[in-house]
Amino acid sequence: MAKSLLVKFSLITLSLALVACGKPSLKEETGPLATVRIETIETQALSIHNELSGRIAAPCSAEVRARVAGVVLERTFREGSDVKKGEVLFRIDPAPFKADLDSAQARLRKAEANALQARLQAQRYSQLIESKAISTQEYDNAVSADHQASADVTANKAAVERAKLDLSYATITAPISGRIGRALVTEGALVGQSESTPLALIQQMDPIHADLTQSMRELSELRKAFRAGQMQPVDRDQVKATLIQDDGNLYPLPGKLLFSDISVDPGTAQVIVRSEFPNPDLDLLPGSFVRVRLEQALNQQGISVPQRAIQRDSAGIAQVLLLDASGRVNQRPVQLGQVLNHRWIVTGGLRPGDRIVIEGLQHARPGEKVLVDDTPHHLPK
Repeated sequence: MAKSLLVKFSLITLSLALVACGKPSLKEETGPLATVRIETIETQALSIHNELSGRIAAPCSAEVRARVAGVVLERTFREGSDVKKGEVLFRIDPAPFKADLDSAQARLRKAEANALQARLQAQRYSQLIESKAISTQEYDNAVSADHQASADVTANKAAVERAKLDLSYATITAPISGRIGRALVTEGALVGQSESTPLALIQQMDPIHADLTQSMRELSELRKAFRAGQMQPVDRDQVKATLIQDDGNLYPLPGKLLFSDISVDPGTAQVIVRSEFPNPDLDLLPGSFVRVRLEQALNQQGISVPQRAIQRDSAGIAQVLLLDASGRVNQRPVQLGQVLNHRWIVTGGLRPGDRIVIEGLQHARPGEKVLVDDTPHHLPK
């Protein structure tokens, strides 16, 4: 009997032990709470930037061309150097133009002599006609010859001026100040035979323009936001322009917005936006591809969150983790704008006073409670 009781007691003890092994303790069931850091959403004035692409363009460029036909005798500039307006660049053989000028001047002197003779004859005939010594027809012929001789003088004076111009065109000067490129012809080349031959290109480089393109869709969205009072336009003279070079580095000198074109390209539905940048070291060359960040609007009630606070689901939808009043984690989708100073601008989904998780996201689970670390420390950007 005692042995039977002992066996029953052992079986009961074993059963309790097995039940205890299969049921976790309260501490194991709940576990320690995850610790997170949060940020309380506040509104602030945010600049709205648009990043536009385009190319560098010289504000002023001029093709140096031959305006008369002839053989190039000399190139007087160094390729790739800075030239001043009026500086001599090429010299064309002037001998034919000097000969033309001498011939025109000789014809002018002959015309002036004929004009003097005709004028004196007309003066004599004016006295004779009064005494009826000559006929009216003879007097009229003398006056007409005088006028024709004067016209010949005027025509030959114009021919002399034209010959002087052609002679001056034999010395080719810079039409503008700027940096000149390579010479397009060499000494001994025959230029200007059928048309004005291009000889070189001069471009002004400092300051320099960045011609950008912006879609009408972006402009329309900005205008709608302005009319709705969601944003305020920035005065053109106060628009900040930051140039991003083709290697991704920021250009160190700030620029300014000059104008937006008033017509839309029908093929691309885009408008040209021109900005200007200082270029003292000529780091920006015409034709280079660049991107420019323009501050085109101001949101007085803007909301932004750190980039690390944003999570995305399998569909790519941006989400944040929020804490409710009881300290429980909730997940909320948000609409994002652009990145400004390492923070996402939030266009929808958050309100002032919301508390979002910015650190410890990997330990926080929706629906669970968490501990908030309020220890002040520097948050990495």
